[in-house]
Amino acid sequence: MTVFTGVTALTATLATPVGSTTTQPWRPVIMAALGDSISAGFNACGWYVPCPSRSWSTGDHSFVQSHYLKLRSLDQIISGHNLNFAVPGATSADLAGQVAKAVARGADYVTILIGAQDACVSEERLMTPVNVYERRMYEALSLFRTGRPGGKVFVASIPDVKRLWRVGKNDVIARGFWAVGHICPTMLAKPASTSAADRARRDRVRGRIAAYNAALARVCAAYGPACRSDGNAVFNQSFTLGHLSKWDYFHPNEAGQKLIAQRTFEATRGWITQDDRQPLLVP
Repeated sequence: MTVFTGVTALTATLATPVGSTTTQPWRPVIMAALGDSISAGFNACGWYVPCPSRSWSTGDHSFVQSHYLKLRSLDQIISGHNLNFAVPGATSADLAGQVAKAVARGADYVTILIGAQDACVSEERLMTPVNVYERRMYEALSLFRTGRPGGKVFVASIPDVKRLWRVGKNDVIARGFWAVGHICPTMLAKPASTSAADRARRDRVRGRIAAYNAALARVCAAYGPACRSDGNAVFNQSFTLGHLSKWDYFHPNEAGQKLIAQRTFEATRGWITQDDRQPLLVP
């Protein structure tokens, strides 16, 4: 992580003008959602299709009150500049490619939520190792810093899929969708089982996701002040079946997307909201 530390120090030195006497709020002109099916709004308004209008990040549907809509309410300069490069099924291996697209389009604010599919695989042994996940995140954020040195990054924690199992395990319809769709089998296979082996499996998968989130926080901290994490807000958030799509009982519906938007945007207070002030060079 020493590369981030050095670049952050240099950036801070170059960006702080001598003799500044006034400030202005930082506002992004172009933003982009990066990640997997959650940020793509998958199953939030249609049958097994992405629904970017309901994305917690860049959605423009008024009910969700996404980051984009909240930023637009602060400054119309971002209006119409809400790009969504999130792809259903994406893993950490795909993030660098998404970052490249965001850089090419000039995004100066990106949100990242990715990692559930690194754990939701057919067998535990196929889960992405934590060190590999962390390296991929580091490399992706390094690409963004190089391409958009004045930009900002928000990283949302991966949801707790064991909490998902807990809220749906007693619902016969949810269990049916999980089984037929082979949804996140590492966690959701045999959802009614109380065997020691299945309890231990669920705990291990949850532990892997918690480790991914810890890696996210480390990478973001190393990036410096231009990166903000949600402090595990999404991972710790309670939710009910009412926040899940009735087409798979896995992805967030409109209400679930709204909840993610609310909890994550709270973490930006003092960073990209009214309280955030950046130095202005004064002649």
